[in-house]
Amino acid sequence: MAKMINKTLVLTYIYLLIYIILSSGVILYNKWVLSPKYFNFPLPITLTMIHMGFAGFVAFLLIRVFKVVAPVKMTFEIYATCVVPISAFFASSLWFGNTAYLHISVAFIQMLKALMPVATFIMAVVCGTDKPRCDVFSNMLLVSVGVVISSYGEIHFNIVGTVYQVTGIFAEALRLVLTQVLLQKKGLALNPITSLYYIAPCSFVFLALPWYVLEKPTMEVSQIQFNFWIFFSNALCALALNFSIFLVIGRTGAVTIRVAGVLKDWILIALSTVIFPESTITGLNITGYAIALCGVVMYNYIKVRDVKASQPTADSLPDRINKEYKMEKKSSDKFNPNDSVDIPRVGGEVNDEEAPLITSRLSHIGRTQLGNHAA
Repeated sequence: MAKMINKTLVLTYIYLLIYIILSSGVILYNKWVLSPKYFNFPLPITLTMIHMGFAGFVAFLLIRVFKVVAPVKMTFEIYATCVVPISAFFASSLWFGNTAYLHISVAFIQMLKALMPVATFIMAVVCGTDKPRCDVFSNMLLVSVGVVISSYGEIHFNIVGTVYQVTGIFAEALRLVLTQVLLQKKGLALNPITSLYYIAPCSFVFLALPWYVLEKPTMEVSQIQFNFWIFFSNALCALALNFSIFLVIGRTGAVTIRVAGVLKDWILIALSTVIFPESTITGLNITGYAIALCGVVMYNYIKVRDVKASQPTADSLPDRINKEYKMEKKSSDKFNPNDSVDIPRVGGEVNDEEAPLITSRLSHIGRTQLGNHAA
């Protein structure tokens, strides 16, 4: 039993480490590629289109050529009413988020991302998928105050970059709400590969119009360097992040993954100041971000508490581990890519760069004891 518990814990920590490394790596890599001070490729829409094109191409090969995964039954109505609007807001969130790298630091961007629960809650209330609550509202107010303090303490504050980032956050929040409202209503379940197969190409098309208007003329008159290996490795990292998220949500519980997300943000803020020396962090930045994180942690606690309250009585820890062990003996822990995933309720999804996946619901130890929210 002890060996089995150790194996489970080791695998969990390995998956979490992979997720933290890839998530931080994609953000820092994007900043390095886009920044005029480094690789100097100041075309965020083009970079995002490369990511979407690469992800869609890989998904096409896996589904249509190598037959690794079977496509879902996608009707024109479902595609037009569900996939298209979700892809539009996903493309917008990536476009605005990547554009922010041109104007503000990675550290400040991470601090602004603390607003994500606020944006998601607002959009959920507006769309009718959540109700206003005093306890949640007080946490959202605390987060907002913390972000305002952090912004006030930002030495290189840039209103354009801040607006881009906040707009991207609200676009992502609306995408999460639409994912619940539209896809859950249709009963459509997508696994990670089919999600990329349908969403990535559609997002690529949506990005084509702003690219043609905003970046194509710049590419024609400017000497833009293009290094195949740089962009290939960048797109590969973004694709790998999608699959690492799938590994994480299959192994960890809601509390664990939320804590890992907070830890990743602090690590990313620290790393960004080392890799990009121009990113200066002030005491007011840290104070404001710490206040915002207190609100985020309290919000996460409320969400996890709500999930547990809505679940039947959970098995004890040894029982859950024993179920996990039996499952691993049956499957040898092999991933079946044809297994679809459930669609989570809004408020607890894994949110990250280049991650359009409709995440599965989490178990507290492994793939057993499924909850109602993804973390």
